[in-house]
Amino acid sequence: MAKRQFKAESKRLLDLMINSIYTHKEIFLRELLSNASDAVDKLAYRALTDDGVKIKRKEFQITLTADKAAGTLTISDNGIGMTREELEKNLGTIARSGSFQFKQEMDKAEKAKNVDIIGQFGVGFYSAFMVADTVTVRSRAYGSDEAWEWKSDGADGYTVEPCDKETVGTEVILHMKLDTEEDKFSQYLDQYRIQELVKKYSDYVHTPIRMEMERSRAKEKPADAGEDYQPEYETIREWETLNSMVPLWQRQKSKVKQEEYDQFYREKFSDWEEPLCTIHVSAEGQMEYKAMLFIPGHAPYDYYSKDYEKGLQLYSSGVLIMDKCPQVVPDHFSFVKGVVDSPDLPLNISRETLQHTRALHIIEGSVEKKVKAELLKMQKEDREKYLKFWKGFARQLKYGTVNQYGAKKEVLQDLLLFPSSNGDGLTTLAEYVERMQEGQEKIFYLCAETVEMAKALPQAERVLEKGYEILYFTDEVDEFVAQTLMNYTGKPFQDAAAADALPESEEEKAESEKRAEANKPVLDFVKQALGDKVFDVRLSKVLRSGAVCLTADGPMSLEMEKYFQRMGDEMGGMKAQRVLELNADSPVYSALAQAVGQDPDKAAKYAELLYDQALIIAGIPVEDTARYTELVCSLMV
Repeated sequence: MAKRQFKAESKRLLDLMINSIYTHKEIFLRELLSNASDAVDKLAYRALTDDGVKIKRKEFQITLTADKAAGTLTISDNGIGMTREELEKNLGTIARSGSFQFKQEMDKAEKAKNVDIIGQFGVGFYSAFMVADTVTVRSRAYGSDEAWEWKSDGADGYTVEPCDKETVGTEVILHMKLDTEEDKFSQYLDQYRIQELVKKYSDYVHTPIRMEMERSRAKEKPADAGEDYQPEYETIREWETLNSMVPLWQRQKSKVKQEEYDQFYREKFSDWEEPLCTIHVSAEGQMEYKAMLFIPGHAPYDYYSKDYEKGLQLYSSGVLIMDKCPQVVPDHFSFVKGVVDSPDLPLNISRETLQHTRALHIIEGSVEKKVKAELLKMQKEDREKYLKFWKGFARQLKYGTVNQYGAKKEVLQDLLLFPSSNGDGLTTLAEYVERMQEGQEKIFYLCAETVEMAKALPQAERVLEKGYEILYFTDEVDEFVAQTLMNYTGKPFQDAAAADALPESEEEKAESEKRAEANKPVLDFVKQALGDKVFDVRLSKVLRSGAVCLTADGPMSLEMEKYFQRMGDEMGGMKAQRVLELNADSPVYSALAQAVGQDPDKAAKYAELLYDQALIIAGIPVEDTARYTELVCSLMV
C-alpha cells in the first residue's frame, strides 16, 4: 500500500518533534501512557452519558508487553479506540489532538468534571520516534466491527490498512532502534526499567497499568528433604499493577494519617528524618490544584551552595511534568519540598516546558501564604520545633528579607528571630515591641560576631541603664536586614552604639560641645598621630565605664566593612569611616591628656595602643600585632 504523507511540513517538523522538544528520551513512555489513559477516560465519559455503553470503570486497564526477542514494546488499552478517519486525523496530522477537541466538548458538560484528559496538543505520540524506528498503531473503535492499522517509520510517511483485532481499544507497538554508543534503546525492554519509568512519571494515572513480570521464587520444600537441603528456584510470570493510581494528595486530609505523610516524604525526597510539618492543600476558585508541602527538619548538605536546586514536583492530573519546578515556590521558601498537581496548568506542546503564565504565579502566591501561616503557627504553638527550623533556615529567611531591595520584607519580618539582652532565648520583633518600655520609640540593636562579644561592648551600657532591651545582631546579614526593614510597626531600628541613639537635651548638647572644645588639643593630637587610620577622633557620648571604642560615620558600619572584607578582592577594599571615641571621664584619658602636654612620644604610643584596643573590642584584627606587642612592652618599662 502506498504511503501517505503527514499533513504538516513533514520531515522538518517531525525532526523538530523528535530532537528538539523533548530533553529526555525516556519520557516517550509517559506520553504514550497518557494517551492510553485519555482513551480510557473518553470511553468512561461515554459510559456516563450513554446508557447503551455497558462497561464499568474497574474493567479498564493499560497493559505493557516487552518482547526482547522481537525488540518490541507494546502499550495496549481497552479505551475508546479510533476509526480509520480518526487515525488519519489524529496521527496523520502532526500537532492535531483528539484529546484537546474532546476536552473542549466535554468542558461544557456537567458530568465531565471528574474526567481528566491529559494530552491536549497532539505531539506526545511522536515522542515514540525518539526510541523506535517503526511505530505501529492497531485500533478498533468502540461500537465498530472494523479495526485499522497505522504504521510509520518516521517522516517519510505512513500507511493505514485494515487489520484483525478482536477487542475494542488501541495498541501501540514500538520496534526499538538498535543500541548505539550514546543511547541504549534496549533498556526500554527491561521489565525493571519499565517499572521504574512508570513509577517515576505515571504512578498516579488512575487507570491500572499492568505488566507480566518475571520473578524467581523458591520451590516448595519436599517432605523428605534433609537438614542440608538447598532450596531450588523456579521462574514464574505474574501480572502486576505497576502504578498506585491514587496519589496521597488526592485523598481527603481527614483520611490520611501522619505516618502516611511522613513515609511519603522520606521515600519521595530521600530524607532519613521526618518533616517538621505537612501542609495539605486543596484549592479551588481562580485555579484548581492540590498540593502536599513539607517543611524539612534540617537543611540539605548542599542547601547553601550553588548546586542546590529548588522546586516542587509538578503533576498534571497525576502525570509528572517536572521533577523540580522552581516557578511554584518563592526563593525565600526554597527549602520547601512537596508536590503540586493541577488539571489547569498551561502546558506547552511538550508538557516538559511550562509557559510562564498567571497560573504559575497564582500557585506560587498560594504556596507562600500557606507556608508562612504554618511557620507562624509553629512559632507560636511549638517554639521548640520552630527553633529547630530556625537553626537550619535562618540565613535563608534573612537573605530573603534583603533580596530584591526588600520586596518580600513584609512577608518575612514576623518569622525572624534574634538574641537579645532579655535573657538567653531568641525573640521575634513582635515580642520585642510588646516588651518595649513606656516612652521607648526605637528598636535598639548592637552588632558583634557573637552574643558574648555584643554583651561586652561598652557602647551598650547607657542604653541598658535606661532599661531598654537590645537585639544582638551576630550574623553578617543582620544589619542589612535592619536597614531593609527600616522599622517594625512604626518603630525604627537604632544602632545602640550610635552617638545619637538616645535623645539629648539642649543643655546636654551645649555641655558636650563645651567639653569637645576644651579637649580639642588632645583630640587633634591623637588624630594626627593615627593619620589615615581614622576618619575622626572625638569624645564619646556612649561610653560609661569603658575607656575607648570604635564607631563609624556615614552609611557603612564596621560590621558591614567586616562583611565586605570576607567577600574577597571584589569588594574587600570598601572601608567604613572609622571614628575613635574616647571617654573623657576615664583615668586612661587623664593619662593620655597629661602625656600630650609633657611627653608627646609617649602620648603617640598611647594613641596607637588605644586604637588597637578599640579594634580588638570591635572584633577587627589588629593591623600589626608585632607593633602592638612592642607598644605594650615599651610602656610597661
